[in-house]
Amino acid sequence: MTTPQAPSTPDQTWGAPSPKQAWSPGRKIAAGAVAAVIVAGGGAAIWAASSSAATDAQAGPGGPTGGMPGGSGPALHGEYVASDGNGAYVTKIMQTGEVTELSATSLTAKSEDGFSKTYTITSEQATGLAAGDTVTVVATESGSTATATSVTDGEAGPRGQGTPPTHTG
Repeated sequence: MTTPQAPSTPDQTWGAPSPKQAWSPGRKIAAGAVAAVIVAGGGAAIWAASSSAATDAQAGPGGPTGGMPGGSGPALHGEYVASDGNGAYVTKIMQTGEVTELSATSLTAKSEDGFSKTYTITSEQATGLAAGDTVTVVATESGSTATATSVTDGEAGPRGQGTPPTHTG
């Protein structure tokens, strides 16, 4: 007795992948359009991220003193990374605190939590400041030297906007 054989076709082997069909012109156009939209969207996102100039007032989440989301108030001190405006990035230091020492070339600030740091400043930045004032300092650091890029008299308010100084007398 013989076992019946299934008819065989020379072009197909059972279990082999089926031959690939060429894409139709409409399918090729649709794929090209999708790719163009993805590239354009990515380019726009990169342009938007690199063309906005970062300033000291835009520092970190919510500005330099905006605090972290869910936080209970403005940041006392910390570091953040910002654009230098030329396609590179720079690490900046921010601190809000009381001026404990002041000269024409340096300022030492102490935050409410006891953190203290000395900054190199210009005589212009020192003008109008006095020991006991509350300031917000934004600085860059090279080695162990922190150089102030801005000193704001008074605690910074929402979005980094300084409130008027509270001098009495």
